[in-house]
Formats: sequence, C-alpha cells, structure tokens
Amino acid sequence: MADSKSDVKSNDIFAKAYDFTKAEEIKSKGLYPYFKPLQATDGTTVQIDGREVIMAGSNNYLGLTNDPRVIEAATEVLKVYGTGCTGSRYLNGTLDLHIELEEKLAEFMRKDSCVLFSTGYQTNEGAIQTIAGRKDVIFSDKDNHACIVTGTLVSNAKTMRFQHNDMEQLEMLMNRAEEDAGKIIVSDGVFSMSGTIANVPELVQLKNKYDARLYLDDAHAIGVIGEGGRGSASTFDLLDEVDLISGTFSKSFASLGGFLVGDHEVIEYIRHNSPAHIFSASMPPANVATVLKALEILQDETWRLERLDEISNYMRESLRDMGFNVWSSQTPIIPVVIGEMMDCFKFWKGLFEAGVYVNAVVPPGVPRGQSLVRTSYMATHTDDHLDRILDAFRKVGIEQGIIDQNGHSLLEMD
Repeated sequence: MADSKSDVKSNDIFAKAYDFTKAEEIKSKGLYPYFKPLQATDGTTVQIDGREVIMAGSNNYLGLTNDPRVIEAATEVLKVYGTGCTGSRYLNGTLDLHIELEEKLAEFMRKDSCVLFSTGYQTNEGAIQTIAGRKDVIFSDKDNHACIVTGTLVSNAKTMRFQHNDMEQLEMLMNRAEEDAGKIIVSDGVFSMSGTIANVPELVQLKNKYDARLYLDDAHAIGVIGEGGRGSASTFDLLDEVDLISGTFSKSFASLGGFLVGDHEVIEYIRHNSPAHIFSASMPPANVATVLKALEILQDETWRLERLDEISNYMRESLRDMGFNVWSSQTPIIPVVIGEMMDCFKFWKGLFEAGVYVNAVVPPGVPRGQSLVRTSYMATHTDDHLDRILDAFRKVGIEQGIIDQNGHSLLEMD
C-alpha cells in the first residue's frame, strides 16, 4: 500500500477518491451547500448554524413530520414492539402493523395488493429488477430518478431511454422493439427536479397500443396531487390503467420506507422474488405507525391538499412574475434556474444568509449550464413564510444580477 496520498498509483482503485477535490474547493470559497446539519426543526423552520431559517427545500409536503398525532403514534408502538424488527419481512420481520399498512395502502390506491420496502430507493430498484429480465424491454424517461436507473441497470433487461416526456420518441422506440419481447414503460409520475407531471394519458395510450405495461414512480405525487392525493394517474382519472405504482414514505408520509401497488399476482411475485425486499430488514415499528397515522390524516384533512395547491400556484406565479425561470413546474416542486454552477452556489448562500434554506442542484443532477435552486413547499407554510421567501428571492436576485427591478430575467439561457 502507498505510504502517502502522493504515492497513490494511477491504477489504484482509490485514486479517483484522492483526486476528488471539488468539494474542498467549494468549501474553501465558503459556498458549500451540502450536508448542513439541522440542529432543530418544527417542519417549516429549522435551526442551522445556530440561527433559524425558513425551510423551503423539504419534501415534507403535508407538514406532518412534527404533527403531535404522528409523534404520539410512533411513540406508542415503541412500547409494544420495541425499536426494530431485527430481520427481513420474509423471515422474522413481519409485524401485524406491516400487514395493516399494506392493506390500507392497497385500498387507498384502489389496487388489489401492496408490498412494503424499507426505503423508497429500494422500492423502485427492487421491483424493476425483479419484474423485468433478459428477454424484456424497459422504456425509461431520461429524467427518471436514480433508483429507477439503477433498477434498469441491474435487471438485465434491454433499456431504451427516451427524452423527457417525449411521447413521439417513445413511440418510435416501442415500434422498434421486438414484437414478442415483454415491454414495460417506467416513468416518474412527478419529476423531482422540474416539478412537472408525466404525460400519463399518452403513456397509457402507448402502453395499450404496443401491448406493454406501465409503471409510475409517484414518490412526489402521492399525498401531493390527484384525487384525494392518490397521485399522478388519478390526476387524469387513469388509476385503473396503470399496472404498477410506487410511492415513498419519506415525503408526505413523514417517515421512511416505500411501497408498490398493483395486481395481487404481480405483487406476490415481487414479494417472494425481490432481493431488495427479502434480504433487507423490514421497516421499524415506529416508521410503520407514523405512515398509518399520516395516511389517516391525509384522508381526514383534505384542506392540506387544497392549501398545498394554493401555495404552489402562488409561489410559482410570484417567482415567475419576478423574472425567475421556473421551467414548467406544475407541483409544489418549483425550480429556479440560475445557470452556471458557481453562480448557483452564490445564489444559494445569499438566500441562506437572508434566512431561507433551499437546495442547490448542479451537474450531473441537471444539464451543464442549468444549475438551479430547487424549492418545495408544505401545506403548513404560512402566508408570512411565503412572503419572506419571496422577499429573499427578490433581494438576492437583484443583488446578484439574476433579475431586475421590473421583473425581467438578466440571464442568457441556452
């Protein structure tokens, strides 16, 4: 082994790690926006570096992570089941709580059956690699989440990627695929960076035309949009036309884990064959109880969805009227495009110093020259929170030459 970093050989598998300096370079400029430790939070505001800032970058869409009823539900089950399950669902890690949650989610999503996974990432990775094999073809939107990409890579199926929401290219690829191959279209329901909704009606049309199946990842859609918060397909009244729908618990459901719903036979096959399911420890009791209570609140307090929609429309139009480029967002995820990476980090820092926390997203998360700050909103944000966020954007945008006083963008975008 090398005695010092300078002695590392180019063929050393660790060489890439020793050569990675980007993070330290950004830290040296005081612009590093990642891994900021939260010292306390009530959901809409957080304590960071000893000061309170408004959280405008969380996926806590319904504002339930600090709801007393959710906290009580999680606390109570600890006394009965303890802190963990110490095994996989397949063996000793299934609780009656898991079964109850699966049944209630299947009923809520109006599907036959449901299977839980320990994380949202595992849900897509584990389900896709299990249901698609060597003789199958996956058609995947290029803007799909990383867990979908991983699932396609490890599935051994042929994967054909189409440009974001480009139905014409998707049809061309489907027409080119072998007729006797098994086919499945996989797409985010709501895309996590742009905040756009998938073109579910056309996906359904192509699925039917080419005798394929359709899989939607509704991590940012369930508990956010659609009838009763049932996600992207329900927005178009097409739940019955979508074969598999996945969701996560780390957003609107204030917990951790994921789920997949669909036909009973398909879910049972995945339940018994997905490595991500049968070789991972099951969701801890408190996490399951949290989701059960959040699901109950979602169905009882429909004002949360209405308020979230109201906030989303207000913030989207206000930011656009200031001159910011918010792409074609349709949801509480509202990106503000800045352009170059270092300009994005400077803008992030300006907002943070003004008392607003957002997420800086740079390549490869977005194309080069389209670095952005990703904002997202909660049903529990007050009007005062929203106006303070907008004031910060206006102030920093003008100071840094992103917009002018008259609501015009000063950026040159490709």
